[in-house]
Amino acid sequence: MGKYKPYPEYKSSGVEWLREVPEKWSVKRLKFAVPDVTVGVVVNPSTYFDDNGKIPFLRGVDVERDSICLRKVKYITEESNEYLAKSQLFEGDLVSIRVGYPGVTAVVPSELDGANCASLLVIRKPHELPSRLLCYQINSQVGIEQIRLLQQGAAQEQINVSDVVNYFVVCPPVDEADIITAFLDHETAKIDRLIEKQEKLIELLKEKRQAVISHAVTKGLNPDAPMKDSGVEWLGEVPEHWEVKPLGYLGVCQNGINIGADSFGSGFPFVSYGDVYKNRILPVQVSGLVESTVDDRKRYSVEAGDVFFTRTSESVEEIGFVATCFKSIPDATFAGFLIRFRPDTRELLKEFSAFYFSSQLLRAFFVKEMNLVTRASLSQDLLKRLSVPIPSREEQEGIAGYLEKKDALFSKLLAKAEGAISTLKERRTALISAAVTGKIDVRDWNKD
Repeated sequence: MGKYKPYPEYKSSGVEWLREVPEKWSVKRLKFAVPDVTVGVVVNPSTYFDDNGKIPFLRGVDVERDSICLRKVKYITEESNEYLAKSQLFEGDLVSIRVGYPGVTAVVPSELDGANCASLLVIRKPHELPSRLLCYQINSQVGIEQIRLLQQGAAQEQINVSDVVNYFVVCPPVDEADIITAFLDHETAKIDRLIEKQEKLIELLKEKRQAVISHAVTKGLNPDAPMKDSGVEWLGEVPEHWEVKPLGYLGVCQNGINIGADSFGSGFPFVSYGDVYKNRILPVQVSGLVESTVDDRKRYSVEAGDVFFTRTSESVEEIGFVATCFKSIPDATFAGFLIRFRPDTRELLKEFSAFYFSSQLLRAFFVKEMNLVTRASLSQDLLKRLSVPIPSREEQEGIAGYLEKKDALFSKLLAKAEGAISTLKERRTALISAAVTGKIDVRDWNKD
Protein backbone atom coordinates (compact mmCIF):
# COMPACT_ATOMS: atom_id res chain seq x y z
CA MET A 1 0.00 0.00 0.00
CA GLY A 2 3.07 2.24 -0.19
CA LYS A 3 1.76 4.36 -3.09
CA TYR A 4 -1.35 5.44 -1.15
CA LYS A 5 -1.32 7.95 1.70
CA PRO A 6 -3.47 7.74 4.87
CA TYR A 7 -6.23 10.21 5.77
CA PRO A 8 -4.98 13.34 7.57
CA GLU A 9 -7.21 12.77 10.62
CA TYR A 10 -8.66 9.72 12.34
CA LYS A 11 -10.97 9.01 15.26
CA SER A 12 -11.80 5.99 17.36
CA SER A 13 -14.37 3.76 15.68
CA GLY A 14 -15.69 2.52 19.02
CA VAL A 15 -15.10 -1.03 17.77
CA GLU A 16 -12.07 -2.76 19.25
CA TRP A 17 -11.03 -4.81 16.22
CA LEU A 18 -11.67 -1.93 13.77
CA ARG A 19 -9.74 0.65 15.80
CA GLU A 20 -9.60 4.04 14.02
CA VAL A 21 -11.53 5.34 11.01
CA PRO A 22 -11.26 8.65 9.12
CA GLU A 23 -12.66 11.65 11.02
CA LYS A 24 -15.76 12.12 8.84
CA TRP A 25 -16.69 8.45 8.59
CA SER A 26 -19.32 6.70 10.70
CA VAL A 27 -19.71 3.14 11.92
CA LYS A 28 -23.15 1.58 12.43
CA ARG A 29 -24.83 -1.77 12.74
CA LEU A 30 -26.11 -3.32 9.49
CA LYS A 31 -29.71 -3.05 10.70
CA PHE A 32 -29.36 0.75 10.66
CA ALA A 33 -27.63 0.89 7.27
CA VAL A 34 -30.08 -1.14 5.15
CA PRO A 35 -33.90 -1.27 4.88
CA ASP A 36 -34.17 -4.96 5.78
CA VAL A 37 -32.33 -8.26 6.17
CA THR A 38 -34.29 -11.43 5.53
CA VAL A 39 -33.86 -15.04 4.40
CA GLY A 40 -34.96 -16.57 1.13
CA VAL A 41 -37.60 -19.25 1.14
CA VAL A 42 -36.47 -22.39 3.00
CA VAL A 43 -37.60 -25.12 0.60
CA ASN A 44 -36.16 -27.77 -1.62
CA PRO A 45 -35.54 -25.52 -4.62
CA SER A 46 -35.76 -28.39 -7.13
CA THR A 47 -39.51 -28.47 -6.35
CA TYR A 48 -39.87 -25.26 -8.32
CA PHE A 49 -37.41 -25.76 -11.20
CA ASP A 50 -38.89 -25.71 -14.67
CA ASP A 51 -37.04 -26.08 -17.99
CA ASN A 52 -39.48 -23.55 -19.45
CA GLY A 53 -39.36 -21.21 -16.46
CA LYS A 54 -38.66 -17.49 -16.88
CA ILE A 55 -37.85 -16.43 -13.31
CA PRO A 56 -34.22 -16.88 -12.16
CA PHE A 57 -33.91 -18.77 -8.88
CA LEU A 58 -30.63 -18.32 -6.99
CA ARG A 59 -29.03 -20.96 -4.78
CA GLY A 60 -25.89 -20.96 -2.68
CA VAL A 61 -23.91 -22.63 -5.47
CA ASP A 62 -24.62 -19.64 -7.72
CA VAL A 63 -23.09 -17.10 -5.33
CA GLU A 64 -19.36 -16.35 -5.41
CA ARG A 65 -17.39 -13.57 -3.70
CA ASP A 66 -18.31 -10.35 -5.55
CA SER A 67 -20.27 -12.07 -8.33
CA ILE A 68 -23.11 -14.39 -9.27
CA CYS A 69 -22.39 -17.19 -11.75
CA LEU A 70 -25.20 -16.59 -14.23
CA ARG A 71 -24.55 -19.76 -16.22
CA LYS A 72 -25.45 -21.91 -13.18
CA VAL A 73 -28.75 -20.19 -12.40
CA LYS A 74 -31.92 -22.32 -12.54
CA TYR A 75 -35.39 -21.03 -13.44
CA ILE A 76 -38.92 -21.32 -12.08
CA THR A 77 -42.35 -20.45 -13.50
CA GLU A 78 -44.45 -17.37 -12.85
CA GLU A 79 -46.93 -19.53 -10.93
CA SER A 80 -44.21 -20.72 -8.58
CA ASN A 81 -43.07 -17.14 -8.16
CA GLU A 82 -46.36 -16.20 -6.46
CA TYR A 83 -45.49 -18.43 -3.52
CA LEU A 84 -42.00 -16.99 -3.14
CA ALA A 85 -42.76 -13.27 -2.95
CA LYS A 86 -40.82 -12.61 0.27
CA SER A 87 -37.61 -13.84 -1.34
CA GLN A 88 -37.94 -11.75 -4.49
CA LEU A 89 -34.74 -9.91 -5.35
CA PHE A 90 -34.16 -6.53 -6.94
CA GLU A 91 -31.16 -4.92 -8.58
CA GLY A 92 -28.80 -3.58 -5.91
CA ASP A 93 -29.85 -6.05 -3.20
CA LEU A 94 -27.13 -8.28 -1.78
CA VAL A 95 -27.34 -12.04 -1.40
CA SER A 96 -25.08 -13.84 1.04
CA ILE A 97 -24.50 -17.52 1.71
CA ARG A 98 -25.97 -18.39 5.08
CA VAL A 99 -24.91 -22.02 5.64
CA GLY A 100 -21.65 -23.76 4.82
CA TYR A 101 -19.61 -20.75 3.65
CA PRO A 102 -21.28 -17.92 5.58
CA GLY A 103 -20.57 -14.40 4.41
CA VAL A 104 -19.79 -15.09 0.73
CA THR A 105 -21.68 -12.17 -0.78
CA ALA A 106 -22.63 -10.74 -4.18
CA VAL A 107 -24.75 -7.87 -5.51
CA VAL A 108 -27.88 -8.67 -7.54
CA PRO A 109 -27.21 -7.38 -11.09
CA SER A 110 -29.82 -5.91 -13.44
CA GLU A 111 -30.12 -9.25 -15.26
CA LEU A 112 -31.51 -10.82 -12.08
CA ASP A 113 -33.93 -8.06 -11.10
CA GLY A 114 -37.14 -9.83 -10.03
CA ALA A 115 -35.40 -13.14 -9.34
CA ASN A 116 -36.10 -15.39 -6.38
CA CYS A 117 -33.74 -17.24 -4.09
CA ALA A 118 -33.54 -20.23 -1.80
CA SER A 119 -32.25 -20.06 1.77
CA LEU A 120 -29.83 -17.17 1.26
CA LEU A 121 -29.46 -14.05 3.36
CA VAL A 122 -31.06 -11.17 1.50
CA ILE A 123 -29.66 -7.75 2.39
CA ARG A 124 -31.81 -5.06 0.82
CA LYS A 125 -30.12 -2.24 -1.09
CA PRO A 126 -28.38 -0.01 1.51
CA HIS A 127 -29.45 3.57 2.28
CA GLU A 128 -26.15 5.38 2.65
CA LEU A 129 -23.51 3.64 0.58
CA PRO A 130 -23.30 1.84 -2.77
CA SER A 131 -24.26 -1.82 -2.79
CA ARG A 132 -20.90 -2.65 -4.33
CA LEU A 133 -19.04 -0.97 -1.45
CA LEU A 134 -21.01 -2.91 1.17
CA CYS A 135 -20.29 -6.08 -0.81
CA TYR A 136 -16.56 -5.26 -0.79
CA GLN A 137 -16.74 -4.74 2.98
CA ILE A 138 -18.45 -8.06 3.73
CA ASN A 139 -16.09 -9.98 1.42
CA SER A 140 -12.95 -8.22 2.71
CA GLN A 141 -10.60 -9.85 5.18
CA VAL A 142 -11.95 -7.68 8.02
CA GLY A 143 -15.48 -8.57 6.91
CA ILE A 144 -14.74 -12.29 6.91
CA GLU A 145 -13.26 -12.05 10.39
CA GLN A 146 -16.34 -10.19 11.63
CA ILE A 147 -18.65 -12.83 10.14
CA ARG A 148 -16.67 -15.49 12.02
CA LEU A 149 -17.28 -13.61 15.27
CA LEU A 150 -21.01 -13.45 14.57
CA GLN A 151 -21.71 -16.89 13.10
CA GLN A 152 -23.28 -19.69 15.09
CA GLY A 153 -23.49 -23.45 14.71
CA ALA A 154 -21.05 -26.15 15.76
CA ALA A 155 -21.96 -28.95 13.36
CA GLN A 156 -22.15 -26.69 10.32
CA GLU A 157 -20.96 -23.12 9.92
CA GLN A 158 -23.87 -20.75 9.46
CA ILE A 159 -25.06 -17.25 10.18
CA ASN A 160 -28.59 -16.11 10.99
CA VAL A 161 -30.45 -12.84 10.47
CA SER A 162 -30.37 -12.18 14.22
CA ASP A 163 -26.56 -12.29 14.05
CA VAL A 164 -25.84 -10.52 10.79
CA VAL A 165 -27.98 -7.46 11.61
CA ASN A 166 -25.33 -6.63 14.22
CA TYR A 167 -22.55 -6.58 11.61
CA PHE A 168 -20.60 -3.29 11.80
CA VAL A 169 -20.75 -1.28 8.56
CA VAL A 170 -18.18 1.42 7.87
CA CYS A 171 -19.87 4.37 6.14
CA PRO A 172 -17.82 7.07 4.37
CA PRO A 173 -19.55 10.28 3.24
CA VAL A 174 -21.61 9.67 0.09
CA ASP A 175 -19.18 11.36 -2.33
CA GLU A 176 -16.21 9.44 -0.89
CA ALA A 177 -18.16 6.17 -0.98
CA ASP A 178 -18.69 6.55 -4.72
CA ILE A 179 -14.99 7.25 -5.31
CA ILE A 180 -13.89 4.28 -3.16
CA THR A 181 -16.29 1.99 -5.04
CA ALA A 182 -15.02 3.18 -8.42
CA PHE A 183 -11.43 2.83 -7.21
CA LEU A 184 -11.96 -0.74 -6.05
CA ASP A 185 -13.88 -1.71 -9.19
CA HIS A 186 -11.05 -0.41 -11.35
CA GLU A 187 -8.09 -1.67 -9.33
CA THR A 188 -9.50 -5.13 -8.57
CA ALA A 189 -10.43 -5.55 -12.25
CA LYS A 190 -6.78 -4.87 -13.18
CA ILE A 191 -5.58 -7.41 -10.62
CA ASP A 192 -8.19 -9.94 -11.76
CA ARG A 193 -6.98 -9.59 -15.37
CA LEU A 194 -3.41 -10.28 -14.25
CA ILE A 195 -4.60 -13.32 -12.27
CA GLU A 196 -6.52 -14.56 -15.31
CA LYS A 197 -3.38 -14.28 -17.46
CA GLN A 198 -1.41 -16.33 -14.95
CA GLU A 199 -4.20 -18.93 -14.80
CA LYS A 200 -4.17 -19.21 -18.60
CA LEU A 201 -0.38 -19.57 -18.50
CA ILE A 202 -0.75 -22.41 -15.99
CA GLU A 203 -3.23 -24.19 -18.26
CA LEU A 204 -0.90 -23.76 -21.25
CA LEU A 205 2.06 -25.08 -19.27
CA LYS A 206 0.06 -28.12 -18.13
CA GLU A 207 -1.07 -28.78 -21.71
CA LYS A 208 2.50 -28.40 -23.00
CA ARG A 209 3.83 -30.73 -20.29
CA GLN A 210 1.25 -33.35 -21.23
CA ALA A 211 2.07 -32.97 -24.92
CA VAL A 212 5.79 -33.44 -24.23
CA ILE A 213 5.12 -36.54 -22.12
CA SER A 214 2.67 -38.08 -24.61
CA HIS A 215 5.02 -37.52 -27.54
CA ALA A 216 8.09 -38.94 -25.78
CA VAL A 217 6.40 -42.11 -24.50
CA THR A 218 4.74 -42.90 -27.83
CA LYS A 219 7.17 -41.53 -30.45
CA GLY A 220 10.51 -41.71 -28.64
CA LEU A 221 13.32 -39.16 -28.69
CA ASN A 222 14.73 -39.81 -32.16
CA PRO A 223 12.81 -37.70 -34.71
CA ASP A 224 14.41 -39.66 -37.58
CA ALA A 225 13.36 -43.10 -36.36
CA PRO A 226 11.29 -45.08 -38.92
CA MET A 227 7.65 -45.33 -37.78
CA LYS A 228 4.91 -47.96 -38.10
CA ASP A 229 1.18 -48.03 -37.47
CA SER A 230 0.57 -49.26 -33.93
CA GLY A 231 -2.82 -50.67 -34.90
CA VAL A 232 -4.36 -48.61 -32.09
CA GLU A 233 -6.34 -45.54 -33.16
CA TRP A 234 -5.56 -43.32 -30.17
CA LEU A 235 -1.90 -44.37 -30.11
CA GLY A 236 -1.17 -43.74 -33.78
CA GLU A 237 2.31 -44.42 -35.12
CA VAL A 238 5.16 -45.68 -32.95
CA PRO A 239 8.84 -46.30 -33.75
CA GLU A 240 9.23 -49.31 -36.03
CA HIS A 241 11.38 -51.31 -33.60
CA TRP A 242 9.01 -50.86 -30.63
CA GLU A 243 6.55 -53.55 -29.59
CA VAL A 244 2.95 -52.79 -28.63
CA LYS A 245 1.30 -55.16 -26.17
CA PRO A 246 -1.93 -55.21 -24.13
CA LEU A 247 -1.32 -54.52 -20.45
CA GLY A 248 -2.71 -57.95 -19.60
CA TYR A 249 0.30 -59.57 -21.33
CA LEU A 250 2.75 -57.66 -19.18
CA GLY A 251 1.56 -58.48 -15.69
CA VAL A 252 -1.42 -59.10 -13.41
CA CYS A 253 -4.18 -56.82 -12.12
CA GLN A 254 -5.67 -56.94 -8.63
CA ASN A 255 -8.50 -54.96 -7.03
CA GLY A 256 -7.80 -53.51 -3.58
CA ILE A 257 -8.93 -54.63 -0.16
CA ASN A 258 -12.51 -54.18 1.06
CA ILE A 259 -12.66 -53.92 4.81
CA GLY A 260 -15.01 -52.48 7.43
CA ALA A 261 -14.76 -48.80 8.40
CA ASP A 262 -14.02 -49.67 12.05
CA SER A 263 -10.70 -51.22 10.96
CA PHE A 264 -9.23 -47.87 9.89
CA GLY A 265 -7.23 -45.36 11.92
CA SER A 266 -4.60 -47.69 13.38
CA GLY A 267 -2.49 -50.64 12.33
CA PHE A 268 -0.46 -50.95 9.11
CA PRO A 269 0.12 -48.57 6.14
CA PHE A 270 -2.82 -48.15 3.78
CA VAL A 271 -2.64 -46.68 0.25
CA SER A 272 -5.79 -44.61 -0.30
CA TYR A 273 -7.56 -43.29 -3.40
CA GLY A 274 -6.13 -39.83 -2.64
CA ASP A 275 -2.55 -41.14 -2.55
CA VAL A 276 -2.97 -42.24 -6.17
CA TYR A 277 -5.25 -39.49 -7.47
CA LYS A 278 -2.89 -36.69 -6.40
CA ASN A 279 0.51 -38.18 -7.27
CA ARG A 280 2.35 -39.48 -10.33
CA ILE A 281 4.78 -41.28 -8.02
CA LEU A 282 3.26 -43.04 -5.01
CA PRO A 283 4.44 -41.42 -1.75
CA VAL A 284 6.56 -43.65 0.47
CA GLN A 285 4.87 -42.25 3.58
CA VAL A 286 1.12 -42.75 3.20
CA SER A 287 -1.23 -41.25 5.77
CA GLY A 288 -3.73 -44.11 6.08
CA LEU A 289 -3.63 -46.96 8.59
CA VAL A 290 -5.68 -50.15 8.67
CA GLU A 291 -5.89 -53.24 10.90
CA SER A 292 -4.99 -55.72 8.14
CA THR A 293 -4.21 -59.43 8.55
CA VAL A 294 -1.04 -61.24 7.51
CA ASP A 295 -2.94 -62.68 4.54
CA ASP A 296 -4.23 -59.20 3.60
CA ARG A 297 -0.71 -57.79 3.63
CA LYS A 298 0.50 -60.58 1.38
CA ARG A 299 -2.37 -60.45 -1.11
CA TYR A 300 -2.65 -56.65 -1.32
CA SER A 301 1.05 -55.80 -0.96
CA VAL A 302 2.66 -52.64 -2.37
CA GLU A 303 5.97 -53.22 -4.18
CA ALA A 304 8.35 -51.18 -6.31
CA GLY A 305 7.19 -51.26 -9.95
CA ASP A 306 3.48 -51.60 -9.07
CA VAL A 307 1.17 -49.20 -10.91
CA PHE A 308 -2.07 -48.15 -9.19
CA PHE A 309 -5.16 -46.96 -11.10
CA THR A 310 -8.17 -45.19 -9.60
CA ARG A 311 -10.99 -47.62 -10.23
CA THR A 312 -14.28 -46.02 -9.27
CA SER A 313 -15.71 -42.54 -8.83
CA GLU A 314 -18.79 -40.38 -9.42
CA SER A 315 -17.57 -39.38 -12.90
CA VAL A 316 -15.55 -40.82 -15.78
CA GLU A 317 -13.14 -37.87 -15.59
CA GLU A 318 -11.78 -39.12 -12.24
CA ILE A 319 -11.20 -42.69 -13.40
CA GLY A 320 -7.82 -44.05 -14.44
CA PHE A 321 -5.56 -41.63 -12.57
CA VAL A 322 -2.27 -43.37 -11.91
CA ALA A 323 0.59 -43.48 -9.41
CA THR A 324 3.65 -45.71 -9.82
CA CYS A 325 5.39 -47.18 -6.79
CA PHE A 326 9.14 -46.51 -6.82
CA LYS A 327 9.90 -47.98 -3.38
CA SER A 328 8.16 -50.93 -1.71
CA ILE A 329 6.07 -50.07 1.37
CA PRO A 330 6.46 -52.94 3.88
CA ASP A 331 3.22 -54.36 5.35
CA ALA A 332 1.06 -52.00 3.27
CA THR A 333 -2.28 -52.75 1.62
CA PHE A 334 -4.28 -50.66 -0.86
CA ALA A 335 -7.88 -49.45 -1.14
CA GLY A 336 -10.72 -51.23 -2.88
CA PHE A 337 -11.24 -48.13 -5.02
CA LEU A 338 -7.92 -48.93 -6.73
CA ILE A 339 -6.55 -51.53 -9.15
CA ARG A 340 -2.93 -52.62 -8.80
CA PHE A 341 -1.04 -53.62 -11.95
CA ARG A 342 2.06 -55.64 -11.12
CA PRO A 343 4.48 -56.31 -14.01
CA ASP A 344 5.57 -59.94 -14.16
CA THR A 345 8.20 -59.36 -16.87
CA ARG A 346 11.26 -57.11 -17.04
CA GLU A 347 9.94 -55.27 -20.09
CA LEU A 348 8.72 -52.14 -18.25
CA LEU A 349 10.88 -49.87 -16.13
CA LYS A 350 9.06 -48.12 -13.30
CA GLU A 351 10.57 -44.77 -14.34
CA PHE A 352 9.04 -45.16 -17.83
CA SER A 353 5.74 -46.47 -16.38
CA ALA A 354 5.39 -43.36 -14.22
CA PHE A 355 5.28 -41.17 -17.31
CA TYR A 356 3.50 -43.46 -19.76
CA PHE A 357 0.58 -44.28 -17.48
CA SER A 358 0.12 -40.60 -16.56
CA SER A 359 -0.10 -39.61 -20.24
CA GLN A 360 -3.19 -37.70 -21.31
CA LEU A 361 -3.65 -40.22 -24.13
CA LEU A 362 -4.65 -42.81 -21.56
CA ARG A 363 -7.19 -40.43 -20.06
CA ALA A 364 -8.81 -40.21 -23.51
CA PHE A 365 -8.84 -44.02 -23.77
CA PHE A 366 -10.53 -44.47 -20.39
CA VAL A 367 -13.14 -41.77 -21.00
CA LYS A 368 -14.00 -43.22 -24.41
CA GLU A 369 -14.24 -46.83 -23.25
CA MET A 370 -15.87 -46.31 -19.86
CA ASN A 371 -19.47 -47.25 -19.21
CA LEU A 372 -21.22 -44.91 -16.76
CA VAL A 373 -24.07 -46.41 -14.78
CA THR A 374 -24.64 -44.98 -11.29
CA ARG A 375 -20.92 -44.63 -10.66
CA ALA A 376 -18.09 -44.81 -13.15
CA SER A 377 -16.00 -47.95 -12.66
CA LEU A 378 -12.84 -49.18 -14.37
CA SER A 379 -12.86 -52.94 -14.85
CA GLN A 380 -9.81 -55.19 -14.95
CA ASP A 381 -10.94 -56.48 -18.36
CA LEU A 382 -10.81 -52.97 -19.82
CA LEU A 383 -7.48 -52.22 -18.14
CA LYS A 384 -5.94 -55.42 -19.49
CA ARG A 385 -6.85 -54.31 -23.04
CA LEU A 386 -4.91 -51.07 -22.63
CA SER A 387 -2.19 -50.90 -25.29
CA VAL A 388 1.37 -50.25 -24.08
CA PRO A 389 4.23 -49.33 -26.45
CA ILE A 390 7.48 -50.92 -25.27
CA PRO A 391 10.82 -49.38 -26.22
CA SER A 392 14.05 -51.12 -25.28
CA ARG A 393 15.12 -50.77 -21.65
CA GLU A 394 17.89 -48.43 -22.75
CA GLU A 395 15.38 -46.20 -24.57
CA GLN A 396 13.02 -46.29 -21.59
CA GLU A 397 15.86 -45.05 -19.38
CA GLY A 398 16.63 -42.27 -21.87
CA ILE A 399 12.98 -41.22 -22.21
CA ALA A 400 12.48 -41.22 -18.44
CA GLY A 401 15.63 -39.16 -17.87
CA TYR A 402 14.63 -36.65 -20.55
CA LEU A 403 11.13 -36.31 -19.11
CA GLU A 404 12.41 -35.92 -15.55
CA LYS A 405 14.37 -32.86 -16.67
CA LYS A 406 11.43 -31.46 -18.63
CA ASP A 407 9.06 -32.12 -15.75
CA ALA A 408 11.35 -30.30 -13.33
CA LEU A 409 11.42 -27.29 -15.68
CA PHE A 410 7.63 -27.26 -16.04
CA SER A 411 7.23 -27.61 -12.27
CA LYS A 412 9.49 -24.60 -11.75
CA LEU A 413 7.50 -22.49 -14.24
CA LEU A 414 4.19 -23.61 -12.72
CA ALA A 415 5.39 -22.78 -9.21
CA LYS A 416 6.42 -19.31 -10.39
CA ALA A 417 2.99 -18.68 -11.97
CA GLU A 418 1.16 -20.02 -8.90
CA GLY A 419 3.32 -17.81 -6.69
CA ALA A 420 2.42 -14.80 -8.82
CA ILE A 421 -1.28 -15.60 -8.39
CA SER A 422 -0.86 -15.92 -4.64
CA THR A 423 0.90 -12.54 -4.48
CA LEU A 424 -1.76 -10.87 -6.62
CA LYS A 425 -4.57 -12.29 -4.47
CA GLU A 426 -2.84 -11.09 -1.31
CA ARG A 427 -2.49 -7.62 -2.85
CA ARG A 428 -6.17 -7.63 -3.86
CA THR A 429 -7.23 -8.63 -0.34
CA ALA A 430 -5.01 -6.03 1.33
CA LEU A 431 -6.13 -3.26 -1.05
CA ILE A 432 -9.84 -3.91 -0.42
CA SER A 433 -9.43 -4.10 3.36
CA ALA A 434 -7.38 -0.88 3.42
CA ALA A 435 -9.86 1.02 1.24
CA VAL A 436 -13.08 -0.04 2.98
CA THR A 437 -11.73 0.74 6.45
CA GLY A 438 -10.15 4.08 5.51
CA LYS A 439 -6.54 3.05 6.00
CA ILE A 440 -5.75 4.65 2.63
CA ASP A 441 -7.07 7.93 1.20
CA VAL A 442 -8.19 7.55 -2.43
CA ARG A 443 -10.21 10.77 -2.69
CA ASP A 444 -7.78 12.15 -5.27
CA TRP A 445 -7.71 8.93 -7.27
CA ASN A 446 -8.33 9.20 -10.99
CA LYS A 447 -8.37 6.13 -13.21
CA ASP A 448 -6.79 8.14 -16.03
